[in-house]
Amino acid sequence: MEYVSTRGHARAVDSCRAILNGLAPDGGLYVPDTIPALDPGLLSSDLPYPALAEAILKPYLPEYGALVGKLTEQAYRVPQFDCDAIAPVRALCGDLYLLELWHGPTCAFKDMALQLMPRLLSHALKLTGETRKACILTATSGDTGKAALEGFRDVEQTKILVFYPEYGVSPLQKRQMATQEGANVAVQAINGNFDDAQSAVKAIFSDPALAAEIADHAFLSSANSINFGRLAPQIVYYISAYRDLVARGAIRIGEKINVCVPTGNFGNIFACLLAKRMGLPVGKLICASNSNNVLTDFLETGAYDKNRAFHTTISPSMDILISSNLERLLYLSFGAAFTADCMAKLASVGRYTITQKEKALLNEDFFGVCCSEDETKDTIREVFINEHTLIDPHTAVGVFAARRYRERTHDLSPIVCASTASAYKFPQSVLEALSAPVPEDEFAALKALSEKTDTPIPKPLAELSGKPVRFSGAIEKTDLADRVKRFVCFA
Repeated sequence: MEYVSTRGHARAVDSCRAILNGLAPDGGLYVPDTIPALDPGLLSSDLPYPALAEAILKPYLPEYGALVGKLTEQAYRVPQFDCDAIAPVRALCGDLYLLELWHGPTCAFKDMALQLMPRLLSHALKLTGETRKACILTATSGDTGKAALEGFRDVEQTKILVFYPEYGVSPLQKRQMATQEGANVAVQAINGNFDDAQSAVKAIFSDPALAAEIADHAFLSSANSINFGRLAPQIVYYISAYRDLVARGAIRIGEKINVCVPTGNFGNIFACLLAKRMGLPVGKLICASNSNNVLTDFLETGAYDKNRAFHTTISPSMDILISSNLERLLYLSFGAAFTADCMAKLASVGRYTITQKEKALLNEDFFGVCCSEDETKDTIREVFINEHTLIDPHTAVGVFAARRYRERTHDLSPIVCASTASAYKFPQSVLEALSAPVPEDEFAALKALSEKTDTPIPKPLAELSGKPVRFSGAIEKTDLADRVKRFVCFA
């Protein structure tokens, strides 16, 4: 298997080089040239999660060979995760299931990939004979940053610099990043939103002058889902969830399920599309958006337009107007030339359109639903009262979208909804949704939420109050390149 660029102007590379590069030289994203078939026997297997991950990921990583199993065993185990199931499934009423992806060290779904990806990248350095350091640049809307920092902390031959919007993450997310330990890490807030950070980071990757300037010290790579090494591990948990439903008798092998994913950068839901293309029996992929509903509008109208108001919401990891991984969907559906043209239009005028025929092709797989702030809060409150289950604002957007899809289509197939973060990462927003008093201090809010709901504070969040803040201050988005050069060459 080789990896090719979505824009068609870069040579194919192997899996090691795709993971090391992160972004293709032509600005495109790497995709595998073939999608391997899923072994049907895995859907009825009782393999533990690390072994299941090995079986699913091996075809995507031929250069790693037997290393894949060793690395998945290291990544998916207690104490990194607080339960043996790694990604357990919880039943709600009405054939709706939550796929809990937040049992890792940073209490968010990004751990599912970022406990494995640094190990993949570290071994790619050895397998390719690369002697320079890999400098990981990452823009985050909240959860990716902390998960990447934790995953790459003190990993040999790497450095990591994370950028986040100063006022675009929750207080707990900011505290998680600001107190990050490790000799090879740095965190920088910017005055701007996530799209500003992501666009600036992508521009840095495409800057040959900067690459030449730092070449003696390091090369640049990414831990965002633009890196296929970040995206591939996310395929596993959708297959794991289906297998769990089969095991509990909720579905029969071959019966289709629908999957709902709270969606910002389109990576998590694209991983599920890959699982479907591999052979997982999935019907509709329900793309759940918050008030930043650029994806819902695209799926409904065929017009992708980032020229709109940006909303700061209580589900900040979805506050995104440029969904990078949508580029991979365009490539799989319409090819490289089409994709390159759309991305050129997005860069120049901020919008592109597809025909109604092309939109109909995407709608065979995808259905978009958006959820307002009030609907998000109502869902948090209703699920807690009626289901005795505490969910975070992103998961609430997903649950709302799953129910709205069923209302609109009358499709009664079981729905698996990705539960992407612990409610304790957003205690003030969740307390407000539950009509409870909201302390200004985030740690007081953690305690108040625990007392209100009679649920325990996750240990990684409870321990934050005793950690010193290491990183503070914000820079302008125009200063990112200089910040990168200082970090690579002098830090």
